[in-house]
Amino acid sequence: MEMKKRLTLELRNKKPGEVKELVLDNCRSDDGKIVGLSSDFENLEFLSMININLLSVSNLPKLNKLRKLELSDNRISGGLEVLAERTPNLTHLNLSGNKIKDINTLEPLKKLPNLHSLDLFNCEVTMLINYRESVFTLLPQLTYLDGFDADDQEAPDSDPEADGDGLEDEYENGEEDDDDEEDDLDEEVIDDEEDEDDDLEGEEEEDGVDDEEEDEEEDGEDDEEDEADDDLPRGEKRKRNLEDEGEEDPEDEEDDEDD
Repeated sequence: MEMKKRLTLELRNKKPGEVKELVLDNCRSDDGKIVGLSSDFENLEFLSMININLLSVSNLPKLNKLRKLELSDNRISGGLEVLAERTPNLTHLNLSGNKIKDINTLEPLKKLPNLHSLDLFNCEVTMLINYRESVFTLLPQLTYLDGFDADDQEAPDSDPEADGDGLEDEYENGEEDDDDEEDDLDEEVIDDEEDEDDDLEGEEEEDGVDDEEEDEEEDGEDDEEDEADDDLPRGEKRKRNLEDEGEEDPEDEEDDEDD
C-alpha cells in the first residue's frame, strides 16, 4: 500500500493536529522518500516507519513535539542532520537494520540534546572496534545504546516519557478495575450458591424430621393395636388374627355345617 493511502486510513477521519501516534510500517515510500506527511501533524509524539524502503529522511516535516522515531529496516545511510533540524525534542531514535557504516555518520545527532536512547542493531557500524565507547563519547547525552547503558545495564522495557505520558498506566488501572468488578461478581455468585445449598440442606433436614415423625406415629399405632390384641380373650384374639389373614374360624365353619 502506498504511503498516502496508508496515511488516510490511519487518520480515520481525524484531523492531523489531533494525532499523537502514527504507524506507517510496511507501506511503500515514494522513491525512498517520505510522502504525505506534513507539519500539520503538530502534536505528533510517536512516528513509526519501519520497513518502508526509505532511503532518506530529507522530506520529514517539522515535528516539534515528536519524541520517538522508529526507522528500522530501511536503507538510510546518512542525512541525519535533518532530524536535528526538524525533530528537536527527539528522545528515542531507532535506526536498526539500516546502511549506517561509520561513526561520523552519527555526528549530526549531537544537536539533539534530549536524545537518550539510540538503536543501531544490524548496522555495519556496530562491527567497528570500540563501537560502543566511540558512540557514547560522540553522543554524551545518550543513556542507552542498543538497549544498554555505558555500564552494560539493560534499559527498562518502557519509558513513560516516550509512551504517551502514562497512557499505559491508565489502561492497566482500567484493567484492574475490571478485574475487581469480576471478583465482586464471582463472590456474589458464590454467596448465592452457598445460600441455595443452605436452603436445600434445611429442606432435607425438615423432610428427614417429617419422615421420622411419620415412622414413629406408625410404630405407635402398631404398638397400640398389639396392646389391644393382648387385652382380648385368647379366642377373640385368634379370631381377629384369622380375619386379618383372610381365613375363617373353624368353629364358625362347624356352625355353618350344623345349620
